[in-house]
Amino acid sequence: MPNTIVTYLKLHKVSIVLALLSSIFYYTFAYHLERTDFIKLLALFAALFVLCFKLVQFEKWNFRFLLAIGIAFRVLFIVAEPNLSQDFYRFIWDGELVSHLVNPYLSVPDVLIEQSNLAVANAQELYAGMTRLSTKNFSNYPPLNQLIFGMAALLGGKSILGSVMVLRGTIILADVGIFYLGRKLLKKLNRSPHLIFWYFLNPLVIIELTGNLHFEGVMLFFFVWALYLLSVNKWQWAAVVYACSISMKLVPLLFLPLFLKHFNFKKAVVFYLIIGTTSLLLFAPFYSSEFITNYSKTIGLWFSNFEFNAGLYNGIKQIALQFDAKPWELIKTYGKITPIVTIIAVLLFTFLRKNEKLSVLITSMLWVLTLYYFMSATVHPWYVIFLVVLTAFTKFRYAFIWSAAIVLSYYAYSSADFKENLWLLAIEYIAVFIFLIYELVAYRNKT
Repeated sequence: MPNTIVTYLKLHKVSIVLALLSSIFYYTFAYHLERTDFIKLLALFAALFVLCFKLVQFEKWNFRFLLAIGIAFRVLFIVAEPNLSQDFYRFIWDGELVSHLVNPYLSVPDVLIEQSNLAVANAQELYAGMTRLSTKNFSNYPPLNQLIFGMAALLGGKSILGSVMVLRGTIILADVGIFYLGRKLLKKLNRSPHLIFWYFLNPLVIIELTGNLHFEGVMLFFFVWALYLLSVNKWQWAAVVYACSISMKLVPLLFLPLFLKHFNFKKAVVFYLIIGTTSLLLFAPFYSSEFITNYSKTIGLWFSNFEFNAGLYNGIKQIALQFDAKPWELIKTYGKITPIVTIIAVLLFTFLRKNEKLSVLITSMLWVLTLYYFMSATVHPWYVIFLVVLTAFTKFRYAFIWSAAIVLSYYAYSSADFKENLWLLAIEYIAVFIFLIYELVAYRNKT
């Protein structure tokens, strides 16, 4: 064995052992975990977060090593069926429709499954795997997401596992792109490039994106790319890429008003026009007279029908129940108020902060999204990953705490009726609030 290799192994033996342990835990998570086993899930998550912290602490300047193990952890999931989410069945279902030039926004699976000539491979298995909420509602995934689903169906060889592997490969490539562009953006912001590893090696990111096939990672790839293009003054191309981010997930729409002060008025108008035009072009292949109605109806459900891992909403709900409020009426009323409060918050951050500087703009995005999630009635674990990315480019770290504490919300998966444990959710949010307050006080004292 060459001396250089022996020397390297000696210098990094502790980190190599930590990486091997992480690999064993990720493999166990991927192939030997039932989501109903909350204790095992919690133990694996906790161990992986501790190992992640130590790996970044020991090797934060060893970029090749951390990049290699980050990719290796993801590759371990390559042939695993997602075990914490059933969403991938709908992804493949929509992809099969798109690959046969059938508009996924016009019919619900409950109706399509009755057709004798349905052009969907493995239709019965996909339909059986979807949740009841998914089968009775129109697709809520934006057009660029649908095109990736269609690509997975075409390249997957009419196999569910084949499609899963294509989807997973796309997400892994997007994460590598975030690593590459994130490092470059951090340098532009005069921040340490190693901070990108708090995203790239974050267990929540690896498990929920690569493992469970949530496409926040691809959306974030376009989002980080757009921010980097802004940092090098290629704002026209940034607008095109930003539109691609919106066409993966709609969340970046929330930040559009913040760009008003980042540019002068004339440039901002052109920026918005480019985003609008690109978005329309991406939506155009799916447009029909029923599309807007069906899509708006499905998106509206997220504000007025669903609740999971809520922060402020759960507190209000428990108080309201003491006064005999009806939960199904409360969620609809709350769902109408949340967008109004969010819009007011966005406008305040638009006009009261100096968003001309990119670093300030990113921090404004962080606060807007944080407030939105604190108020939201539905905060799935993978939603917090957007905060993790934004936090990497700021001086705050509370999103990393949330990415670890949010594992407590998985308790709902341990029962057939998905009943949440409000004490565990309280621990999750109290931990985040305490660390956030600590950071705000420390930051204020420092400045």
